[in-house]
Amino acid sequence: MKIYLPLDSAAVALGADEIAESLLFQAKARGINLTLVRNGSRGMVWLEPMAEVVTDAGRMAFGPLTLADVPALFGDLTAHPKALGLTDDLPWMKSQTRLTFARVGVIDPLSLGDYKAHGGLAGLTLALGMDKTAIVAEVTNSGLRGRGGAGFPTGIKWKTVSDAVADRKYIVCNADEGDSATFADRMLMEGDPFTLIEGMVIAGLATGATKGFVYIRSEYPIAVDVMQKAVKIATDAGVLGTSVLGSAHTFNIEIRVGAGAYVCGEETSLLNSLEGKRGVVRAKPPLPALQGFMAKPTVVNNVISLASVPVIFEKGAEFYKNFGLGRSRGTIPLQIAGNVKYGGLYEIAFGLTLAEIVDKIAGGSASGRPVKSVQVGGPLGAYFPRALFDTPFGYEEFAGKDGLIGHAGLTVFDDSADMLKQARFAMEFCAIESCGKCTPCRIGAVRGVETVDRIAKGDTSAIPLLTDLCNTMKAGSLCALGGFTPYPVMSALTHFPDDFAPMKEAAE
Repeated sequence: MKIYLPLDSAAVALGADEIAESLLFQAKARGINLTLVRNGSRGMVWLEPMAEVVTDAGRMAFGPLTLADVPALFGDLTAHPKALGLTDDLPWMKSQTRLTFARVGVIDPLSLGDYKAHGGLAGLTLALGMDKTAIVAEVTNSGLRGRGGAGFPTGIKWKTVSDAVADRKYIVCNADEGDSATFADRMLMEGDPFTLIEGMVIAGLATGATKGFVYIRSEYPIAVDVMQKAVKIATDAGVLGTSVLGSAHTFNIEIRVGAGAYVCGEETSLLNSLEGKRGVVRAKPPLPALQGFMAKPTVVNNVISLASVPVIFEKGAEFYKNFGLGRSRGTIPLQIAGNVKYGGLYEIAFGLTLAEIVDKIAGGSASGRPVKSVQVGGPLGAYFPRALFDTPFGYEEFAGKDGLIGHAGLTVFDDSADMLKQARFAMEFCAIESCGKCTPCRIGAVRGVETVDRIAKGDTSAIPLLTDLCNTMKAGSLCALGGFTPYPVMSALTHFPDDFAPMKEAAE
């Protein structure tokens, strides 16, 4: 008997480890030879812990499981009260376009054989037969852009590092996933670590880098453990080391753990932390692509950016580019959270409207009340009202509405949310997390909290002050923390004036 049960952090938080112990106990008590595979999550967080039992018809899903549901998994599966049907036939799975996450939840994360059997290393094998220029061109032609939030063309960044002259170059994977409602990086590392490793090796081939670092936030202990084990397995198998898959290329990876500073998600702060320095933003220029880690040319890419590379080489740049709209090519892993009926990870091509995502995929609010707002792009993203739900999910499309996609995290709010309080939260968050490097962020956020509090007490004269302050922060901050904090604040002021009306009445 074979059962898959996620080791994913969300599933573990909901009791997956206890379910695993009970499965092994129940199997032993019945004299059943059970193979229990701790896999990644399929992304249906509202159904976790979700077990998959291998049957002649395919893998059958059961969830959300409690300890009381475990014994019935060894009986008539069709009569199990938590039976969901074949996993691949579930609506959540059938309507996705899984490219980057194709293996997550399907394979044993630490089985290199499983990885290869599902297409793993095919992209790297092809890349080993190409020169640097051709590799960079393939990534450029795919239209891949940074999935960490900036949306910068990956091919341009790689070319800059590839063309740079230096005795050492580096690939740095930014896995410091600190935005609220984001968990794609974690799920990828926990559920399919070898695809990240493969993407980093290909990046090394493209640029001449021989060393890579994965910088993971300390709040992700399972991801850290899985990545460390995966690097050792890959090294022992010759995927990493002095002769990558028997070639003349050398590439090694080291896992580093951050201490939890939000600002270290910004690439130059991350590099400072990686060097053992305080996580403070660096002024640009010089760009990290020319003077990054240890002042050497460095590619800094997000987990999903690098993990998307293997499929581009396996399937071809044109295949990948055929998904999406405008300049937003390929697929994007939507991370749906907040007050939603169906929260989780959903990979789909760019182009769906926000209404389709919130109303159809997420199923509306969990409370059953009308959805009032969606914040896209983490704590620094704009709050989009229902009037903007026809916006297609794409970088330029959201920017055109004074928003940002960021890391594609969506937080949903129903009509009971107070947007004035949400605006204050954004300013307070920035004030707490600012590294203190630049004045607009360090002081502006503190003054911003005070100004919002004045508005809350009925001082409407503070509203234009808040607007001026936001414009100053946008123009003068060195990184996204101070530069994007005005987005949620200004969107709250602009789109939800009724939330500020009681304060105006109090002032009168």
